[in-house]
Formats: sequence, C-alpha cells, structure tokens
Amino acid sequence: VQLQASGGGLVQAGGSLRLSCAASGFTSRSYATGWFRQAPGKEREGVSCIGSSGRSTAYADSVKGRFTITRDSAKNTVYLQMNNLKPEDTAVYYCAADERERYSGRYWCDNGMYYGGKGTQVTVSS
Repeated sequence: VQLQASGGGLVQAGGSLRLSCAASGFTSRSYATGWFRQAPGKEREGVSCIGSSGRSTAYADSVKGRFTITRDSAKNTVYLQMNNLKPEDTAVYYCAADERERYSGRYWCDNGMYYGGKGTQVTVSS
C-alpha cells in the first residue's frame, strides 16, 4: 500500500489549501482513510477521517466548519479542503488508511490507522 500526499504550502491566515492523497495497493475500495497532523512539540492528532463504508466522517473540533474531507473512490483519492486557515493549523499533514472494517470515522481519528504516507507541510502565516 502506498499513500502519496500533495497540496501543502505556505498561505496567509484566512486562505485556503486543498490536500490530496492518492492511494494504491488496496485489494478493495472499502477502507478507512483520513488526515492527521503534527505540529512541532505537539502530539499527532486526527484532523478528519472517513470510515470504511465511506459514509461516516469525523472532524477535530478545531477544524469543524472550516475543513471538509471527501473521497473519490474511482480515483482512490481522498481530499482535504481547508478554508479559513489559521496559524495554529500549521503542521505536517499526513494521510493514512486502514483496510479493517470500522464504520465510524471518529473511531479512526481517535485510534489512528495502519498505513501512513509521507507528510506534506502546511504553513499558515499571520
């Protein structure tokens, strides 16, 4: 399994970015996927996740109303649209995935996923 994230960069506060993560190597299209981030000196946190059915999504409280996760199953790609970015969103963002069957997106954001990709840096200037 390979996960390739892209779309990070430098943006001013209030701006937007869209992260993409292309997945390959899965035996089925039924897998959980999501985004995690880690800022310097902080623990990794689940930003947004989609459960294995693709219907249950979850968001960290800090990003609700600003970030939107979507998945294009035909392209095996998951996106994270990030609007109204804040300096505290600055972090390395990682996409992740897991083939175990768990419906709840919240479960995955709270517990992490088996497969992880290289991160992409998001920097928000004030």
